[in-house]
Parts: sequence; structure tokens; C-alpha cells
Amino acid sequence: MDSAFQNRYSRQILFAGIGEEGQRRLLASKAVLVGCGALGTAVANLLVRAGVGTLRIIDRDFVESSNLQRQTLFDESDARDALPKAVAAERRLRAINGSVQVEGVVADITSRNAEELIAAHDIILDGTDNFETRFLLNDVAVRLGIPWIYAAVVGSYGVTLTIRPGATACFACFLGAIAQGNSNGAPDSQNAPRADETCDTIGVLNSAAGVIASIEAAEATKLLVGRHTQEDARLVSYDVWSGRYQSVRVERNPACRVCVGREFRHLEGQAQPHVTMCGRDSVQIHEHSRSLDLAVLSRRLAAVAADVRQNDFLLRFRVPPHEVTVFADGRAIIKGTRDPAVARSLYARYLGS
Repeated sequence: MDSAFQNRYSRQILFAGIGEEGQRRLLASKAVLVGCGALGTAVANLLVRAGVGTLRIIDRDFVESSNLQRQTLFDESDARDALPKAVAAERRLRAINGSVQVEGVVADITSRNAEELIAAHDIILDGTDNFETRFLLNDVAVRLGIPWIYAAVVGSYGVTLTIRPGATACFACFLGAIAQGNSNGAPDSQNAPRADETCDTIGVLNSAAGVIASIEAAEATKLLVGRHTQEDARLVSYDVWSGRYQSVRVERNPACRVCVGREFRHLEGQAQPHVTMCGRDSVQIHEHSRSLDLAVLSRRLAAVAADVRQNDFLLRFRVPPHEVTVFADGRAIIKGTRDPAVARSLYARYLGS
């Protein structure tokens, strides 16, 4: 490590948890970030400044003015030019630390490309906004034996969980604990948002994203420098508005279909929401085993969408140039696009996961 690097990272090298050896390991590491929104931009910024050697950023979306309140790598020119987030993030991060290899990939990660995009990395970072993609990441991580960090934020509340395949609970174990009402494996249910609440329906504080991203980046650094322990793999939740904080252990499920049974249904394309073309410029998304309260959803969408109309059977609203029709069983028809990726993005944004 030459004098320029010694000077740049001197404050981290002085920190006992990292030291010079840890910094060398960090500089040799490879991380992949899936999703570059509020969490993703903050995590990427922290890790690139810390000296992670290689960072691949995968994102399917583009910069909009509404992103600028919380997505810290973007500015007004990026929104005016509607730059893909992965491209804008790569440009900004290269300017922050030219010695780090940053690669922006404009893509919708699916069961068809996930392994190819993620393989050969040391860690997977969650910057996504939906459970569909997180289940896919969990399948890839367990199959390839790559640690990953789940993170989510909405409103003033966020959570993060470090997952080390073979050593800790996986994401399927965690969701199973919530479904079974296991208080040792789930955050405070009074604190947590509903599954159909998203940043586009109830908002999000940039400070909440910053706190959770900082925890995610710290966990990633511990993993990459070889200082993470099994005891560190805890579910952390924090509400910056109320000040409520939790840190709990999540136990492995001995009957988990993923990390024990090695069933990778999402990676094999068996559990993805079914997406079909539906007439001209329309995509239909079929969600199974989901029930929506259309009245509650209607009231929530009234503040963020146009022409919200609801009856006993369906709900319609517009997000120009798109019109969305939602049914109580979770099925939706998105008019104004023939691109399944756009339809999935709109579904996740306004209806949650």
C-alpha cells in the first residue's frame, strides 16, 4: 500500500477493527449492489469512499426529480436528462474515488440473468424495493454461498439483516418467522409498515434511509475485512421519528426450503409473479395468495396518483402516462407499456410486495 493510499484511508487504518490488513482486504474485495435508490446510493457512496475494490451496480430505473430528496448520488441534471440510475451513479462514484472499479449495469435482474450478474462477487447488497427480487437474491446467495445484506426502508422506519449462507438464518427463514408470529425473528409489528405501504404511498424520510444504509455499509465492511461474527447477524430495526430501536436474533429454520432443502424456486423461475401481455400496450401481473383492502389502498393512493376510482371489485388510478387497474386478489393490469420490467416497477412502487 503506497503513501497515497495510506493517507487516503489513514482514519480507517487507525481504527482497530480494520487496520492495514483489513484495508488491504477491502481494496481487494468485490461487491454487487442490486437497486440504486435511497438505500443503494447511500451504501454505494459509503463503500466507495471506504475503498471497496470493485462495485457493480445493477438497476433498471432512471432518475426523476422526486428521487432527489433522498437519493444522494443524483442531482437535477441527472433528472432533467432522465439518466439511468446505474449510469449516473457510476459517473458520480468514479469522480469520488477513481481508484475503485465501478460498473453500472442497466438491467432488470431476473431468474435468467441473476447468477451471471452476481457470481464472482464477495458480497450482495440489497438496494431493492420489493420482496420478489429479495427472494431471488436469497436463492442466488444460498446457491453460490455468497453473504448478502437485506435492507429496507419506508416512512421513518427501516430494517437490515446480514445473511451468511450456511451459518445464519436466510431470508426465507426470516419471512417464515414473521408469518408464524415469532417475536424472536421479527421486528416490532406496531413499528413496521404494512406490506402494501411503499415510499410512493406513505413517503420516506431521507434520514431513515441514511441510518439503515449506514448500518448496511458497516455490516458489509465487517464481512469484507473478515471481522464479522455469527453473533453480528442480527435483525436491526429503527424508527428515526419515534426513536424506537430493536436488535434481535433470527434463528435458522431447520425445515427451510431454501437454505436447508436447497429448493431455489425463485431462481428457477417457478415462483415469480406471472406477467403476461394483455391487449395493446398493456401488461398483466398475476399475484397469487394476496389480498388487498381496496378501500384502504384507495385512500393512500389519493395523495400520490391521479383519478383514483374504486368499487367493490377493483381500483383504478393513473400515473401518467400509465393507468393501473388493481383487483382485490393482487392482480393488476398496467396500461401504457409493453415492457414487463416497467410494469413490475410500477406494481412494486404503488402496491408494494
